[in-house]
Amino acid sequence: MAVQRQVRSVRLVIGALMLALLLASLDQTIVSTALPTIVSDLGGLKQLSWVVTAYMLASTVSTPLWGKLGDQYGRKGLFQGAIVIFLIGSVLCGVAQGMGQLIGFRALQGLGGGGLMVLSQAIVGDVVPARERGRYQGFFGAVFAVSSVAGPLLGGFFVDNLSWHWVFYINLPIGVLALLVVVAVLPATVERTRHTIDYLGIVLLGSAAACLVLIATWGGATYSWDHPAVIGLGVAAALLLVLWWRAERRAAEPVMPPHLFGLRAFNVASLIGFVVGFALFGSLTYMPLFLQVVQGVSATMSGLYLLPMMAGLLTASVSSGLVISHTGRYKVFPIAGGATVAVGLWLLSYVRPEISTLELSLYLLVLGVGIGLVMQVLVIVVQNAVGFEDLGVATSGATFFRTIGGSFGVAVAGAIFSSGLGSDLERLSRTVRLPPGLLETVRSDPAAARRLPPEAAAAFLTAYSDAISRVFLYSVPMALVAFAVAWLLPEVPLRETTRASEPGDCYGGAPVERSSLAAVERGLWRLADAELRHDYYRRLGEAAGVDLPPGPVWLITRLSACGPQTGAELAARTGVTAEEGRPYADTLVERGLIRRSGDRRVLELTPEGERLASRLVEEAREGLARLIDDWDPAEHPELGELLDRLPRELLGSAADRPSGG
Repeated sequence: MAVQRQVRSVRLVIGALMLALLLASLDQTIVSTALPTIVSDLGGLKQLSWVVTAYMLASTVSTPLWGKLGDQYGRKGLFQGAIVIFLIGSVLCGVAQGMGQLIGFRALQGLGGGGLMVLSQAIVGDVVPARERGRYQGFFGAVFAVSSVAGPLLGGFFVDNLSWHWVFYINLPIGVLALLVVVAVLPATVERTRHTIDYLGIVLLGSAAACLVLIATWGGATYSWDHPAVIGLGVAAALLLVLWWRAERRAAEPVMPPHLFGLRAFNVASLIGFVVGFALFGSLTYMPLFLQVVQGVSATMSGLYLLPMMAGLLTASVSSGLVISHTGRYKVFPIAGGATVAVGLWLLSYVRPEISTLELSLYLLVLGVGIGLVMQVLVIVVQNAVGFEDLGVATSGATFFRTIGGSFGVAVAGAIFSSGLGSDLERLSRTVRLPPGLLETVRSDPAAARRLPPEAAAAFLTAYSDAISRVFLYSVPMALVAFAVAWLLPEVPLRETTRASEPGDCYGGAPVERSSLAAVERGLWRLADAELRHDYYRRLGEAAGVDLPPGPVWLITRLSACGPQTGAELAARTGVTAEEGRPYADTLVERGLIRRSGDRRVLELTPEGERLASRLVEEAREGLARLIDDWDPAEHPELGELLDRLPRELLGSAADRPSGG
């Protein structure tokens, strides 16, 4: 009963963590189909991009801080705090009375969202045995994938059937449920890791990113490129980056170690990731505007129109990950993906009011496939290029650039759209008679264009369509840069632990840093699990020079790891009856390797059995060591400790029924 209660508690915690992660990841995309309605209600078309950008910047910059604080002070209290901050931000977004308020509250929501993303995945390691973490982390990758598809659909549904405010209010019941489960069931973190937190680096990097995004937003749209505000932001960004670089060189635990930028693979992967984020979020933000304003479809239908892009993205990323894991070859994917993204953006630059659903769907599918071909590769390339000590921070660094690329993509798309639309509307006002003030009305409320007389409405909708098509056209050079740079990507043989990366590891809305040891352990567990499904105990016995069938070999390792056990307990572990397992025990009793005690119900190892078990464990250790033979445990003592611990956990917890014996 105690075991069953523990299992139920773990499942409740995992469910709550997945709910919290779903909230944080949904809020990156759920507003995309609601933005046209939000802008029509609150005004401020020029500020539309910041509703997305504010959330992404806040969540991205705050994640390293949440992660380190969780390690140092315990994750339960911080996770509860992150949920509360997120829910407060959600309520305030729902009651916002203007675009300025909404943008500020979205930043607050993003601050909480960053904590939800990083802490929910870290807490899995606190409540789930090491062997099962990979499976649960796969569920979390699925949450990100589902949110990518469901976000635009849900946003449109709420707008059409309730109001745009419910895009944010829906977080409340789900978030409160997750909070109650966490408070009641989640145990407090016992282990604490001391960190020297790089507060200065986080602040300087976040401030520099905000300045650069502001330049992308205002330059050439709100202000001319030579305006003092734009120039001042450029000078501030440059100064902040210089100060950040100097601070990182002195930091004990830098948020992004400067020496990573000396690795060609890291630089190339980061640049490609930047472009992927640029294309993905720029498209997600402005395509619904085209669909709802120009084509007049409902918010829900605009979410459905985006499904081909998301389906292409998910299918291509999973497929490319499987191929890479099987073949060990990865360079072709970013090259093909960069070219496909460029083609997809170029095709979308031909959107027009009368474009058919089939044609638009094909264009979006091409773009989604291109993005998907690149996403999985970035994680693999970076993990394969860096040393053990940088494995965790480099992976999160590459994801950081993808997220920052998304922020820039939305900001640049907004600047291009606003500038082009402004020019077109000014030109239109000189050729079409318009009532006084109508031009400003349409600029702040896109939906007003469809209420104009037919001739004027057609002209306005063409102007909107042209402005949105420029967003995609001007993004093509970025994709071509990624295509060109991808040829510089070094292709070296994959480490075994890197090859074990699961399709879906690429998903994540914010950089979530695992420790290097955790990343290696996760890869080893995946490889070990795969081994266990392929007659592992027969091969282990042969390697150790043991003349025993697989069943008895498993039984020896189980008793060594877990101590004396009854036949019923062992049978339940392997999924066989006690009668079916009895021949295994009889064989070992005859060989003097185990004995029966306690009314012959309890099985335990003899001294000779203990010696044999030690040989089997040592052979399992050597097998794991060969999987990470490019890292010297003597240089990294924590790897040696992992290799000492993992074999007994692996052999002791193996629930697979041994075959052949």
